[in-house]
Amino acid sequence: MPLLLDYNPLPFDFVDVLRSFYHAMTGVFWYICALLTSGSVAPQVVGNGIQLVAAQYLLGLGIGDVTGPIVETNMMGYASLSQVDTGLHMRQFSRAFIVAEASNSSNRIVFINADIAMGDTGVRRSIVSELTSQFPGIYTNENIAFVGTHQHSGVGGYLENLLPQITSLGFVKQTADAIIAGTVQAVQKAHANLAPGKLSVGNTTILGANINRSPTAYLANPAQERARYQFDQDKDMTLLRFDDLNGNARGFLSFFAVHGTSLYNNNTLVSSDNKGMAAYLYESFMEPSSMPGKNTFVAGFTQSNVGDTSPNTLGAFCESPGKDFDGQPCEDEHSTCGGATEDCHGRGPGFRISDFESNRLIGQAQFEGARSIMNGGLSSVNGSVRSVHIYLNMSTHKFALQNGTTVGTCPAALGFSFAGGTTDGPGAFDFIQGDNSSMPQNPFWELVKGAVTPLPSQEQINCQFPKPILLNSGFAHTPYEWSPSTVDIQMLRVGNFVMLIMPGELTTMAGRRMREALRARLISSGVLGSDAYVVIAGPANTYAHYVTTREEYAVQRYEGASTIFGPFTLEAYIDKYSSLIPFLSDKPTGTAASDPPPPEQTSKAISLQTGVVFDAPPLGQHFGQVLKNVNTTPYHAGDTVAAQFVGANPRNNLRLGSTFLSVDQLVSGQWKSVRSDSHPSTILRWTRTSTVLGTSTVDITWTIESGMPAGTYRISYFGDSKPLIGSISSFSGVTSNFTIA
Repeated sequence: MPLLLDYNPLPFDFVDVLRSFYHAMTGVFWYICALLTSGSVAPQVVGNGIQLVAAQYLLGLGIGDVTGPIVETNMMGYASLSQVDTGLHMRQFSRAFIVAEASNSSNRIVFINADIAMGDTGVRRSIVSELTSQFPGIYTNENIAFVGTHQHSGVGGYLENLLPQITSLGFVKQTADAIIAGTVQAVQKAHANLAPGKLSVGNTTILGANINRSPTAYLANPAQERARYQFDQDKDMTLLRFDDLNGNARGFLSFFAVHGTSLYNNNTLVSSDNKGMAAYLYESFMEPSSMPGKNTFVAGFTQSNVGDTSPNTLGAFCESPGKDFDGQPCEDEHSTCGGATEDCHGRGPGFRISDFESNRLIGQAQFEGARSIMNGGLSSVNGSVRSVHIYLNMSTHKFALQNGTTVGTCPAALGFSFAGGTTDGPGAFDFIQGDNSSMPQNPFWELVKGAVTPLPSQEQINCQFPKPILLNSGFAHTPYEWSPSTVDIQMLRVGNFVMLIMPGELTTMAGRRMREALRARLISSGVLGSDAYVVIAGPANTYAHYVTTREEYAVQRYEGASTIFGPFTLEAYIDKYSSLIPFLSDKPTGTAASDPPPPEQTSKAISLQTGVVFDAPPLGQHFGQVLKNVNTTPYHAGDTVAAQFVGANPRNNLRLGSTFLSVDQLVSGQWKSVRSDSHPSTILRWTRTSTVLGTSTVDITWTIESGMPAGTYRISYFGDSKPLIGSISSFSGVTSNFTIA
């Protein structure tokens, strides 16, 4: 066949037909192989001699839009009542990665990397339910990992427990439904494009993308242990590369620790923070003509041991106009300015340039790190695909330390320093970090805290010591559970690459201890060899706040105060994850013992968010009408094109998988969309101009990137209006044409 296709004594059109037929049949062959091996007949098909065994893995990658309501909804991450979204900067996406053994495709894993603050029990339960229904026996509660990038600029209200719902005025079903729908779609896409492929792994060091925001707590760790590491923050990125059989990259999963707080808590535009920016940069680099979310190359930038990290790499400074400490570094131990936390703010590398420049720079650093690994030397990944998942009740877990001492975890509780916030997002009132005294600065809080959650018993006080308890959330059950008690314990194995799927935020040293302990156990038990890679991914599945070392817990900065299950939380996780290693072996036996799953909470959820009542255009105007048009004079790279339209509430239609706007270019007499609301160069802002009359406006801006071709352009707006009586209907508006010189 190669001779026939390479030698051409026949007319060129006939050879082209043969060549096309050959490639088509090859594609059909591999498609059928992938299709057959994705079901229960896979081992039988391979046993009948199909050469699929030449590839060790079947790989699938997919992406889905999970953007919730972009207006009138509290944002998730900073727990600030005032941070209510007013528009859109970049859409949020879930990215799904499937790995299955080619010889036995029932051995498979699904890793979901979502542009949300954290995984959640209720949302995951719904995702698992839909996938197990659509793909019975293939995707299960055991092999599906639901991991958040821990970004702080996304839509809130989706978590199942009450405490994180408070600032969003309860549960926001529209947010949860969007995450579920988009995530399921991402997995569907990944399943549909399962094909034989190869995996490889590599790592690199990224400098200038993170710092430790609690260095005084880190210093509490033993000096001998700290001396083993160059930095007080992990600087390594680990990357798992997905290739087809020809060595063409289809995507990757990278793991790097940096908080999703490049966009501050004064930002009210929905976005995907620095990891979403990194993914956009890489996917658009690989497929520059594809719209975000429509790409086939999928770049996963996964969160790792994120607990004490910050992308605000210039450090924390006092923003206190008129005070003598204005512009000075914050006090180290408590991160205060003049004794209070409110004015102490971390500064990203581009904070003087624009609201989004630091976000771009930290995203760019991760993009460059991933690109260096993809272009460098990677080692192949080989071996079995395994998963293990159980539930663990962390409020009552007893276990033995290595010295034989029996210890336990505690029902959930948050300390006073939790309310002090961090330098990425300072708290309020007189709460400060590093407060582990028995009496807070203001004794008033001792009087009122019992009105919020039950006062702690002496047993709880002793268990959580030295944390002074502010919110005894593990004992707050009305109207439903305030905090989780039972968490997901999960590990995924792909050959010599193991992912620890963590239900919380591990600090730098906690993550190092966790990785090293599990890697040593994997090797000593014979499950893996000395080439074992172990990475942390989280916060995933359930959000159970933070995990510090015992030494950091004693300092009680924000991370220690937010380690809700007490000082032995890290040791409990190491003990339980280690006990499950036999289930990752090539030939596991039995079933891992599990506590009962956490009770379902979503059906009890309270929501105080009001729905959209109605939309109406001003008298004499219509929806989509241009109120402020573009300039008639030519624009140039770096200029911002702006337009305003008669709008309607974006909550009427989230336009998942679509867009609220487009920048269109006139090409050969036809309009071609070249930018959408998922591009970082575009911004949509919605303003309610009259609640009584139901009127609103939409402002759209596009900052022209360098390299945009000269020509004729326009901006289009797509909306949906809700009448007082009747059904929601769509509309659109378009500006006048403008030119780029």
